[in-house]
Amino acid sequence: MKKRTALPLFAIVILSAFGVNFYQNLPTNPTAHASALSPKQLKLVNQPPLPTGTQIDKLIVYKSKREMHALHQGSLVKIYPISLGKNPIGHKEFEGDMKTPEGVYTINDRNANSGYHKNLGISYPNEADIAYAKAHGKSAGGAIKIHGIKNGLGDIIGANHLLKDWTHGCIAVTDPEIDELFVAVVENAVIEILP
Repeated sequence: MKKRTALPLFAIVILSAFGVNFYQNLPTNPTAHASALSPKQLKLVNQPPLPTGTQIDKLIVYKSKREMHALHQGSLVKIYPISLGKNPIGHKEFEGDMKTPEGVYTINDRNANSGYHKNLGISYPNEADIAYAKAHGKSAGGAIKIHGIKNGLGDIIGANHLLKDWTHGCIAVTDPEIDELFVAVVENAVIEILP
């Protein structure tokens, strides 16, 4: 093989071998490292599904607890364990900062054909978010969602996605959980995201 051809091929092999991907760092058997999840996470993951016809008109995200509380008319319906953006502390300020926003928004979209199983859109950025980013010469970003696991990996990874914060700023749940939320969350439901 010529020296010129070997060098790019070698570089590709090395980069592929050392490429870091979130999914390579998680256990591939959803029950393989169940002990790594906290007892509370295990309890939440093993809750029964919502009864048919349940409606959710408000979501409250407690980032520090990695929990999302689903409510209907002020009453708690269910608590979902969640993963956040890779840089979870603080309010999202700019595109690419890997932070999950904080504040009051609405669920303004739903996508049954997401690259992450299904998703519910969050109305970030609002006018204040846009103005803050613009004042700093940056974009506020967008496309913040509540979503499931990357397509094709939901059954493999399951609740093990909770072992670390891994999104680009979104709120992640399991595929069965987003299926449930997709049906139960009403149009323009409020989502309050707290530190």
